Amino acid sequence: MNEIARLPAGVRVFERGWLSANNILLTGLHGTALVDSGYCTHAAQTVGLVEKALGGRPLDVLINTHLHSDHCGGNSGLQASYPELKTFIPPGQASLVADWNPMALTYEPTGQSCPQFRFDGTLIPGSTICLGDQGWQVLAAPGHDAHSVILFEEGSRTLISADALWEVGFGVVFQELEGIDAFHEVAATLDLIESLRPNLVIPGHGRVFSGTHEALAHARRRLVAYRNDPARHATHAAKVLLKFRLLEVQRIPLPDLIGWAQDTIYLQIVFTRYFGNLRFESWIESLVADLQRSGAARVANGVAENT
Repeated sequence: MNEIARLPAGVRVFERGWLSANNILLTGLHGTALVDSGYCTHAAQTVGLVEKALGGRPLDVLINTHLHSDHCGGNSGLQASYPELKTFIPPGQASLVADWNPMALTYEPTGQSCPQFRFDGTLIPGSTICLGDQGWQVLAAPGHDAHSVILFEEGSRTLISADALWEVGFGVVFQELEGIDAFHEVAATLDLIESLRPNLVIPGHGRVFSGTHEALAHARRRLVAYRNDPARHATHAAKVLLKFRLLEVQRIPLPDLIGWAQDTIYLQIVFTRYFGNLRFESWIESLVADLQRSGAARVANGVAENT
């Protein structure tokens, strides 16, 4: 069955590649809204997708489930294209956006980019926001990001799960990389999602899927594995950051990639906490080799390439 055909009326999903989060467009008699805006290098494409889908209608509201660069990097481009656009973000980092602190917002520590954007209000967990013609419950979903929210439409039992739950897994738990216990927050958010009994899940990455039984079971198995072996999670996180860089630049000499990694704070944190007995350069080379073995990268003549 075509899962997209089962979306609520007025809901359209732009499934993006892994450099950008999915964008969810909601339209109705009461207005138009977009959930998450993708990465900055894809901003023009995001604007183009929205403009074509709206057919001349303005975009009224922009929502960010959380403020990782792949979810809000297109904010400034959309705000420039739609000057009357109202933007709402989770409250936990609102002061950092107001004062624009790319270090505290993790853009600099992850070696990623996000153009400065403004916001007009915050998404208070426990509240309901009208997007298109439906009311969506705003629910706190810490774990992958301490300040993330998810959105639930009770009538159709549709969940916008951001990076709290994908069809296969969930997002890197960044607080754990910093030495802050957060795996229990992932578990609590998975329990919350199970309690909602969603019929349809729109994840931050990957295809829309129905039900949650298999996805939750897979996520919980992965969580147990990470809890039992935190270095496994740290290795996964490091490879995600390297893959993101390859997605952004497409090809880069291996010495330049190692130099970028040396300047990337999160990679230095992971290396120091878990792999300090190794040479940093050798560790990065081993991660790139893992990416190559999995088919996620290619290395030839000293140049690493995205695949």
